[in-house]
Amino acid sequence: MKGPIPILLCFFVLLGLTLAMPAARVQAPRPAALTGPSENEVCLACHSDKSLTAKRGTRTVSLFVDAKRFSASVHGSLTCTSCHSDLEGKELPHGTPLARVSCGACHAGEQGQHARSLHGKAIARGDPLAPRCIDCHGNHDIVPVKDPRSAVAPLKVPFVCGKCHQEGTPVQRNRPIHQDNIIANYSESIHGEGLLRKGLVVAPNCATCHTAHLILPHTDPASSIARRNIAATCTKCHAQIEAVHRKTIRGELWEKEANVLPACVDCHQPHKVRKVFYTQGMADADCLRCHADPRIKASRDGRSLTVHAAELARSRHARSACSQCHSQVNASRVRPCELITQKVDCTSCHAEIGQQFQRSTHGKLLAMKDPNAPNCLECHGTNGVLGKQDPQSLTFATNVPELCARCHREGQKAAVRYTGRQHEIIERYTESIHGKGLLKSGLTVTATCHNCHTAHGVLPRTDPDSSVNPKNVPDTCGRCHHGIHDQFERSVHSLRVTKTSKELPVCSECHSAHSIRRVDADGFKLDIMQKCGRCHEDIAKTYFETYHGKVSRLGYTKTAKCYDCHGAHDILRVADPRSHLSRVNVVQTCQKCHSGATRRFAGYLTHATHHDPKKYPFLFWTFWGMTALLVGTFLISGLHTLLWLPRAIQMRRELRAAESGQAQPTQANAESEPPIAPAPKEDADA
Repeated sequence: MKGPIPILLCFFVLLGLTLAMPAARVQAPRPAALTGPSENEVCLACHSDKSLTAKRGTRTVSLFVDAKRFSASVHGSLTCTSCHSDLEGKELPHGTPLARVSCGACHAGEQGQHARSLHGKAIARGDPLAPRCIDCHGNHDIVPVKDPRSAVAPLKVPFVCGKCHQEGTPVQRNRPIHQDNIIANYSESIHGEGLLRKGLVVAPNCATCHTAHLILPHTDPASSIARRNIAATCTKCHAQIEAVHRKTIRGELWEKEANVLPACVDCHQPHKVRKVFYTQGMADADCLRCHADPRIKASRDGRSLTVHAAELARSRHARSACSQCHSQVNASRVRPCELITQKVDCTSCHAEIGQQFQRSTHGKLLAMKDPNAPNCLECHGTNGVLGKQDPQSLTFATNVPELCARCHREGQKAAVRYTGRQHEIIERYTESIHGKGLLKSGLTVTATCHNCHTAHGVLPRTDPDSSVNPKNVPDTCGRCHHGIHDQFERSVHSLRVTKTSKELPVCSECHSAHSIRRVDADGFKLDIMQKCGRCHEDIAKTYFETYHGKVSRLGYTKTAKCYDCHGAHDILRVADPRSHLSRVNVVQTCQKCHSGATRRFAGYLTHATHHDPKKYPFLFWTFWGMTALLVGTFLISGLHTLLWLPRAIQMRRELRAAESGQAQPTQANAESEPPIAPAPKEDADA
């Protein structure tokens, strides 16, 4: 200890102890010694100072001792001199440096193992990198191994060992090449995943295989990882090695001729241990002995029990033993499958997917034992299950429509349940832009049945959790149409923008669900106005009264439609500056068709109507004024005509009578007059 502060502290402590002694002792004082029950308090008087340090060669080490942590440690009941025995009976302040603590005084067995180990031998030859007890266990805060706070608790052992054996450390630089990345390899192994990722404290750590204190090289016959001893080390956890390997290794050799057997590490790499099942292992060899025979009898329900080894080898389960799926198999039986009464439960490995399936429509039907309910095997196959990226897989993108069509094609077992507009789903999808892209163009990135309905969580449209529920449709479509989805979420049709109890349109309202067409097709352009009119009925009527609407009804597609002016997915209120019809953008919108459009041109009231006195009062009153004038004129003219009609009839009669009176005297005079004699013929000579 150096400096005046520690000396002064010791002085005041001694002074206090002296004053507290009986009078007889006061008369004959002597220097304090490190003895008695107050010894730890005396030591902590100095060592409780966090700034207390000392030089160890080129290093500066802290001499601070946390009294609280020390009292809670396994050594909390001991005095300081129990470990620092060279200070027993010495007076303060004590000299430096102190002798190194020997843990073997109490832990003789562990000390003896450590001395014989690689670590102990490195200490003996003066290796500065050699670890001592304190490097692994700590010093004044040692707690039991089972305590999670312990430096050598199972979950912390890889990190303790990694201080020296991690790639890049001074110790590891001098190791052979085949010993590189020990900690990294362990963390990725099945043991490391169990311990570090899943928190299974029973999973093997470094000390489980190498022991805690007697760490020896694998070439040492006494090593726990020596070739002759590795099986005993592994059987600490894997107690059924003989049964597991009974078709690979003859069981009696474990007792009689263990030296001729392959060691565990010959097949399972020491630090890269993975879950491995060999193709000719126990379960496969037993099962294929019968099931590889094509003459094997069919099951009670008529299914073939033949298993093609080549098909199994190409499947996703090639490295899985038969008994992993057929869990009732008992490998010790002559006929392992004689007691199988249950079907394969795929959820034993695919738990999360199994939960999704159980909540789905398919899963609920299966739980009710509906004969039409599909199970895992119907979609994925049995022994030849392939990944969805394999073109031969039933679940490969181009095969999915045909897979779903087995049940959902018109007339099949699922289609008979349909109601409403759900008929001809597969046929409509095949002719849609998605179906043509997938089946005709081979675009495997286009949407298939499971992209919209999900693969295992299929739910009806009315279910709030369904991917095709109206509230979830934008997110479902947005998985592929990301940019359009962003536009839609900012539009007036989005629930995030428009807060209303009314049902807002979603993708399927305009584009339909299964018969989606190209937006540049004439049919879509002519039909979109009817779809907009389902919600905006009054506005649609005013549109069809305009030139644009009348021409569109004649089948002309190049005239302006709703989306040409308002936008397709980014429809905003007119008052919004970002809107296509805002004062800032309306001229540019009109200029898309009318290149010479001006501000006055854009002032044209597209949806103006004389039926709305509040929004268009001028048109309303002008219409009704002109209508009243026209109707009034016709009424007055009609009334005048009706009133004049009797007079006109009377005048007609009088005229006819007058005409008749004049005609009768003329005829009588003509009858009374004699005929006029013909004129004499003139003489021809004259």
